[in-house]
Amino acid sequence: MSIEDDERSGCPKEVVIDENIKKIHKMILNGRKLKLNEIADALKISTERVHHIIQEYLGMRKLCAKWVLRELTFDQKQRRVDDSEQCLKMIKRNKPEYLASTCDNG
Repeated sequence: MSIEDDERSGCPKEVVIDENIKKIHKMILNGRKLKLNEIADALKISTERVHHIIQEYLGMRKLCAKWVLRELTFDQKQRRVDDSEQCLKMIKRNKPEYLASTCDNG
């Protein structure tokens, strides 16, 4: 029995390099609905490494099928509240018209 680590199969940790981190960041900014396997296939690395890079190096997580920063600033949170309140006011003002406009776009 050995106390040394044996060789392991799979992708080496050398894929966590600045070049791949930058590529993943750029891909996410260009299309926030990307899936891990789509990024992994494009870069020829494992989905586990992609997930690790996104969470640990880019500080992002998946939210409603989009990659977003893990924590929002106070201004970003306030903007979301303001936008939500504005949408609610528009709906309350003229619900049939609002629903018709959202159905036309979808």
